[in-house]
Amino acid sequence: MFNSIHEECGVFGIFENKTTYVARSAYLALYALQHRGQESCGIAVNDDGVFTHHRGDGLVPDVFTKDKLEALGKGNMAIGHVRYSTTGGENHNNIQPLVIRHIKGNLAVAHNGNLVNAQEIRKSFELGGAIFHGTSDTESIAYSIVKERLNSKSTEEAVSKVMNSLKGAYSCIVMTATKLIAFRDPLGFRPLCIGKADDGAYVIASESCALDTIGAHFMRDIKPGEIVTVSTEGVSSDTSHCHCGKCGLCVFEYIYFARPDSVIEGSSVQHARMR
Repeated sequence: MFNSIHEECGVFGIFENKTTYVARSAYLALYALQHRGQESCGIAVNDDGVFTHHRGDGLVPDVFTKDKLEALGKGNMAIGHVRYSTTGGENHNNIQPLVIRHIKGNLAVAHNGNLVNAQEIRKSFELGGAIFHGTSDTESIAYSIVKERLNSKSTEEAVSKVMNSLKGAYSCIVMTATKLIAFRDPLGFRPLCIGKADDGAYVIASESCALDTIGAHFMRDIKPGEIVTVSTEGVSSDTSHCHCGKCGLCVFEYIYFARPDSVIEGSSVQHARMR
């Protein structure tokens, strides 16, 4: 049976230098990104390595009532996601961010895009005894990162290794106990940008309208293939997967999301329309 095409999701992440109500910032940012996904949404908060999250079907204001938002508590990091079911269909286990607890700590992942080899990756894990709870590409990405993390010095090193095997479109934000890591596929098929708030907080989002909503200033687009890591030591960048001159931004970003007077730089929508 033919299903309507749902092309986009929205991701957001924030790293504060203090413990505060980061869920409120995530809520406002997701509200601004609501046009990218209206099926479901979720927020995960990191309080010194302890993750609290809430996810649900529906629009941001419906899923995150005042009580639900307050129950997420305080923290210095948070990631959020609004979803259309590009892969996996309507399944509660597919709602993001995905939160995984493994031997080296907690990990939360928010992903926008589609992998063409997701089933291949999934099958390799299942043959090794892994149990998948959902049907989305994101779970394959998360498990791949966890697997590589067991033999890597850092999560960003694990992400770099995983990018060699991921084929397709992905703009991801990964939250660990101490870091916020963002990365894009080498073609930059889905947009991702980074900004900074007046209080020094770093924010990452699919579109700059999410930055505007919480009073953060646009810094730049994350380059296709780039891995950006935010920690207490500041911001670092790994461009080893960047392939200059090869870009493939999804055409729907121009048609549905680009502001008429926006500046298209490189491969992503530099300033997206506020909705």
